Amino acid sequence: MLKELQLSLLVILLLSCGFLYQLTLKSSCLFSCLPPHKSQQGPEALLGKGRSIVFLETSERTEPSPLVSCAVESAAKVYPEQPVVFFMKGLNSSMQLPPNSTYPAFSLLSAIDNVFLIPLDMKSLFEDTPLSSWYTQINASAERNWLHVSSDASRLAIIWKYGGVYMDTDVISIRPIPEETFWPAQASRYSNGVFGFPPPATPFLWQCMENFVEHYNSYIWGNQGPDLMTRMLRVWCKLEDFQELSDLRCLNVSFLHPQRFYPISYPEWRRYYEVWSPEPSFNDSYALHLWNYMNQEGKGVVRGSNTLVENLYRKHCPRTYRDLIRGPEGLVAGESGTGNK
Repeated sequence: MLKELQLSLLVILLLSCGFLYQLTLKSSCLFSCLPPHKSQQGPEALLGKGRSIVFLETSERTEPSPLVSCAVESAAKVYPEQPVVFFMKGLNSSMQLPPNSTYPAFSLLSAIDNVFLIPLDMKSLFEDTPLSSWYTQINASAERNWLHVSSDASRLAIIWKYGGVYMDTDVISIRPIPEETFWPAQASRYSNGVFGFPPPATPFLWQCMENFVEHYNSYIWGNQGPDLMTRMLRVWCKLEDFQELSDLRCLNVSFLHPQRFYPISYPEWRRYYEVWSPEPSFNDSYALHLWNYMNQEGKGVVRGSNTLVENLYRKHCPRTYRDLIRGPEGLVAGESGTGNK
């Protein structure tokens, strides 16, 4: 009887130790605690088929804002059969979080089956591209707008190497994009906030990277981003003005009408944070760009406010809305993310 009691106590002790060990791991680890089928997959395995949806975070931030979380979650919801890959510069394979810290958005995204959080290694990414020599010579700490400039460079290199669709972290997906090879228009300019190219690598993106280096100037906002796309596309294609809601085509690339991603233009960005009656249907749009760079006021999403953005969160990123959006007493402020314009 005594031996049986001792054996039972030993089993209970071992189970308790195992539980406490797992609990400690879950509370202190970050990238290393992703499920094995996720943590063991590198960029090549995930991106090799050219079907991925790609997001970028070029700061050291490891906890996504609610807006970033919504962007990634909404893409995973719209493209359930495709990997959604979020490159984060602040990640590495053995990063440990401080004791008692909580990263709810990171945990939320990690739990989504088709979302993969991967370290962004720019030096490795830029190898064998025109960006390599530029990156090794640049002094990032002395550059103006570095977070955005480095994001502009990274998105070109990733899509050139692997193909797929790049999206800014302030883009909420609402329905699948029917085109594989596309570039969106933003009024009379062309934006680099969303674009897609299947593999193999296209000469157009290679020449974009060459132009990036040749005309590099971080002091001019957008010079390496939308301005680069606009000047390159004007050389490659002589495009006419958009007629009604029709898209344009040139060299097998679809040039998408501004309504597809920018139905609310950047001067009107505050309208996302207003109450609409009736609400727009966005039937002609595939995704919505929320112009986070314009949001210097730190406007956030408030539960129960019935604003357009609250209702977009509730519908298109329900997990983010449920777990990260608070009521009037807990306003979500400072929506940030560096893979956006």
